[in-house]
Amino acid sequence: MTKRILVLPGDGIGPEIVDEAVKVLDVLVGEFELDIEMDEGLIGGAAYDAAGHPFPDSTREMALEADAILLGAVGGPQYDNLDRPLRPERGLLAIRSALGLFANLRPAILYPQLASASSLKPEVVAGLDILIVRELTGSIYFGQPRGIQVNDKGEREGFNTMRYAESEIERIGRVAFDAAMQRNKKVCSVDKANVLETSELWREVMERVAKDYPDVELSHMYVDNAAMQLVRAPKQFDVIVTENMFGDILSDQASMLTGSIGMLPSASLNSSKQGLYEPSHGSAPDIAGLGIANPLATILSAAMMLRYSLERADLADKIESAVSVVLDQGLRTRDIMEPGMTEVSTSQMGDALVAALRATIQ
Repeated sequence: MTKRILVLPGDGIGPEIVDEAVKVLDVLVGEFELDIEMDEGLIGGAAYDAAGHPFPDSTREMALEADAILLGAVGGPQYDNLDRPLRPERGLLAIRSALGLFANLRPAILYPQLASASSLKPEVVAGLDILIVRELTGSIYFGQPRGIQVNDKGEREGFNTMRYAESEIERIGRVAFDAAMQRNKKVCSVDKANVLETSELWREVMERVAKDYPDVELSHMYVDNAAMQLVRAPKQFDVIVTENMFGDILSDQASMLTGSIGMLPSASLNSSKQGLYEPSHGSAPDIAGLGIANPLATILSAAMMLRYSLERADLADKIESAVSVVLDQGLRTRDIMEPGMTEVSTSQMGDALVAALRATIQ
């Protein structure tokens, strides 16, 4: 059955990096019997410019009908003065909410060719392979009430609400434990249970879920300690599961262990395995149009799409192997450039991936 893919290039470097991922997918369609149809839509600032809203109804309709969505990035300084509901980032939150994308999977894998590009010593990060499972539709980013108001002292104050229901915690816990069963059978649940009632409940529910996975070792860690341990001894982790805001922060921190955030893909899934796939980095407006952005995180996000939503793990493996091939060839975009390597542009890196894929059918 033909699968429908919605492509949302977005803002900044989004169109450039998505073009390279689409180039790779086109090769899989033409030469590896991938049965997909791709449509393109608008989100973020590009959608605001064209339709007056960061997540227009036309994009919502296409997203709901798609089997998977490939997204570039959203945002830019030209939108900073818009009313909050119209800012590009609200489009990203809206699509997550509309599709019920509650589980964000962010692998932090250090390719051996990039060990010296990490911000930590090679011996600390060599062999790194962490999966961060972030709850994506709850907690302080979505909790109500929220806003800015004038208090009884006559000054403005901002307020947000952190809240979780047991069912929300349980479903993200099961995603993490299921993933651990396919890996090294270790889950570290990150919270702040010494301060937050939501974290007290989070820890209690994780303990309960763990009883259904006797082969998986569950540990707990406060988020401040987890941030420290990611820098001190990151290879102690296998699967990290945590709430929305903590996961946002820790996954960006983990990206620097891998050499560049330009290497980190992500997947956001709902209960039906419909997914939104995007690089973990932002729109990088300062380098947009220069042809120097790293497309590998977006291409690896397309690989995750093949694995989780399209049931083509064989093709996901081919993409991931092709990334290793081009790194072995010494090809580097500027963010991962090292002495002795060959600097390539965004499109040249995409072309190299395509060539590496085609070489597998010779």
